Amino acid sequence: MMLSEHFSLSEFTRSETASRYGLSNQPGDTEIERMRALCLNVLEPLRAHFAVPITISSGYRSPQVNSKIGGSTSSQHMMGEAADLTVWGASPTEVFDWLVFYSGLHFDQCIHEYGSWVHVSFTQRRANRYMALNAYRHAGRTRYDAVSEPLS
Repeated sequence: MMLSEHFSLSEFTRSETASRYGLSNQPGDTEIERMRALCLNVLEPLRAHFAVPITISSGYRSPQVNSKIGGSTSSQHMMGEAADLTVWGASPTEVFDWLVFYSGLHFDQCIHEYGSWVHVSFTQRRANRYMALNAYRHAGRTRYDAVSEPLS
């Protein structure tokens, strides 16, 4: 099933953790519609801008999968509203900066995670917050700093 022109449900639900532990990672209709909204409002425009494929490393997570990986109990991944991604040939910093500062796209959160990938979320349940954060490790813990200017 395709969520949009370039994004499939299977790439959003693929999970090594679910496979490894025999966990279900199948979303309901509500979560599927939320993934579709994320694709149409953020991911398709992102793909069009960079004109290359996007790899989704983590999309939808069932509550069991989210718990197994130690995800936040309020993770938007469980609602079908978030994706962790990389863009072929573009650095995470380039992707983050374009989404946050230049795209004009609506998003709820955009997180530059550990210099390795970008987490982006979009919601229709309430107003999007336009939160731009940089996640990094410090003293063995994850820290988040608000970002107010391009990282590059």
